[in-house]
Amino acid sequence: MPQTVLVVDDERDIVELIRYNLTQSGYRVISAGDGRQALDLVRRDRPDLVVLDLMLPLLPGTEVARVLKQEEATRDIPILMLTARGEEVDRVVGFELGADDYVVKPFSPRELVLRVQAILRREGKEETDETLTYGPLSIDLGSHVVRLEGRELSLTITEFKLLHRLARRPGRAYSRDQLLSEVWGYGGDLETRTVDTHVKRLRAKLGAIGDWIQTVRGVGYRFRPDGGDEASL
Repeated sequence: MPQTVLVVDDERDIVELIRYNLTQSGYRVISAGDGRQALDLVRRDRPDLVVLDLMLPLLPGTEVARVLKQEEATRDIPILMLTARGEEVDRVVGFELGADDYVVKPFSPRELVLRVQAILRREGKEETDETLTYGPLSIDLGSHVVRLEGRELSLTITEFKLLHRLARRPGRAYSRDQLLSEVWGYGGDLETRTVDTHVKRLRAKLGAIGDWIQTVRGVGYRFRPDGGDEASL
C-alpha cells in the first residue's frame, strides 16, 4: 500500500503540482486548502507525512503544526514546511514547532520529492529496542522517548534522531555534512545552519547536561557524557 502524503496549501496550482510529482513517485496524495480542514483530514486519514504551508486561511500553518505535535495520536507524523518566506527566523519557528524540514517557494518539484523521500526513509529505519543510558540520561529508540532524571523530555523527531546519532558513538566527532546525511537523510546544498539550529534547541532542552553536546571547531559536533571544558555553547 502506498504511503500517504497530505498537502496543505490554499493555492490550487501548488497543490496540483505537488500532487502530480508525488503521485508519479508512487505516493498517495490527499489535500486540504485551509488549516481546519487539514486537522480534520489528519485525524481521519492519518497520513505518513504532511507538507504544510505556513500561510493558510482559517488557521495558520504554525497553529496546525502546534496542534499536531501536542496530540498523542498525531505527534509522530513528520512535517515538511512549505513557505514563501526564506528568512531564518521563520525556519527556526517552524523547527521549534516540530517541523522536520522546510522548502521555500518557489521550489523545485524534484527537490521537494527528494526531501519527502528522505524524511520517510529515515522514519522507517532503526526499528529496535535499543536503550542508551548515560548517568541521568536515557534514550529509548523503541519508544522514541528521552528521559532526564526520570522526566520525559519533549523532543521533536529530528531532535531525537540527532541526539541518538551522536550518543551512539560517544566521543566521535561528526561533521555537519555527516549529520545532514545520517539524520536528515541527505546532504548536498542544504544549509549546515539547519544542524546548528537543531543542536542549539537540543542543548537548551537538555538543560544542565546540554554541554555534553560539544562543538568540535572546524569539524562539527560530538557527544561526551562527561562534559568537559571543550564544550562550546
